Formats: sequence, structure tokens, C-alpha cells
Amino acid sequence: MKKGKLFAGVLLFGSLWGFAECIIGSALRSANLPAGAIMTGVFAFGLMLLSRLLFKTKGMQLGMGVVAGLLRFFNPFGSCHICSAIAIMAEGLIFELMWLALSTDSEERTSLVMKTSLGVVITYGVYVGGYVITQVLTPVFSTAGFYLADLLPFLPQIMASGLLAAVIGGVVSPLVYLLREFDVQKVKNSVYYPLTLALSALCWAVVIAI
Repeated sequence: MKKGKLFAGVLLFGSLWGFAECIIGSALRSANLPAGAIMTGVFAFGLMLLSRLLFKTKGMQLGMGVVAGLLRFFNPFGSCHICSAIAIMAEGLIFELMWLALSTDSEERTSLVMKTSLGVVITYGVYVGGYVITQVLTPVFSTAGFYLADLLPFLPQIMASGLLAAVIGGVVSPLVYLLREFDVQKVKNSVYYPLTLALSALCWAVVIAI
């Protein structure tokens, strides 16, 4: 994968993720729906899995998390910009670590059970891990400070809340695998770069303008 195409891919997928978090996530929260589980299961996991299958490059999902986290941080709409940005970036890191531990980019997964199981396990780990890291780091960046005693009573609740995200991830994973045959390398540069950069710029413009 050429570095230019990879960078543009990171920017595009990260911007789409951040756009979804800012716009769709905010709408779900306003409707009192389980925004965290839906956003992680559908958009965070779905976009990271798709990018991994298409680009097959280590570190891309962490880069996407950084881009999406920055976009969420600069979004003037919503609350707790710092904790949301931390959660998104943490999800990118956790996905990278779990993918390396549970899978390889060259491995063929033709079984529906395997695809579903991969979605369930990784989405659960991403959701719960991101939640815990956010609870640890957010107080560190504030004046409150982190105390383990404040986190421990909420761990059972955090772990239980990841079940819905896991179920959603199990459904999303097989669907995303249907798109893995698309070859990014075959897209002409004259189309690829203008399209990815334009879509990325549009995501940022819409989010910041709201």
C-alpha cells in the first residue's frame, strides 16, 4: 500500500468515524437511545474492521482513532469533549491490539461463526476497554484526579453495558466482510485522492459548522 493512499484512507475513515460520533451519536443521545453501544458496534468497529480488511495495514486503526478523536474534541456540540475524544482514541488502540491477538491480516475467515465471534469479542473489548480507559484518564486531565476506589464499584456495570455493543458487533462483522473484495489499489489516483480528501473535508466542515 502506497503511503499516500494509506494516509488519505486514514484521514477519510477517521473523519467518517468522527462525523458519525458527533452527528449521529449526538442524535442518539438526544433520543435517549444506547448511543455508546450503537456507535461502538456499528461505526467504530464497522469502520475499523472495513479499513483493516481493505488496507491490511497495522497502525491504521490507531490513526483513525486519533483523527476521529480530534474531530470530536473540536466539535462545538455536545458535552465532555475530552472524555469522548479519549474514548475514541482508546478504541482505536484497543482494536489494534485485539486484532493482532485474535487474527492475522492474511487469514481467511469463511465461516459465519468465526466472523460473528470475531465481531462479538473485539467489539466487547473495544467498548469496555475504551470505557475504562476514559474513566481513568479523564480525571487525570482535570482537577479531580483519578482514584481507583471511584472506579471499582462501577466495573460490573461497565462490563454489563458492553453486552449490547458485542451483539451489534456480531451482526455488523459478517456484513462488513462482504465488502472485503474491493481493491483499493485499483482505484485510479485521479479519483482516489480528490474523493477521499473532499469527503474528509466535508465531514470536518459539517461538524465544525453545526
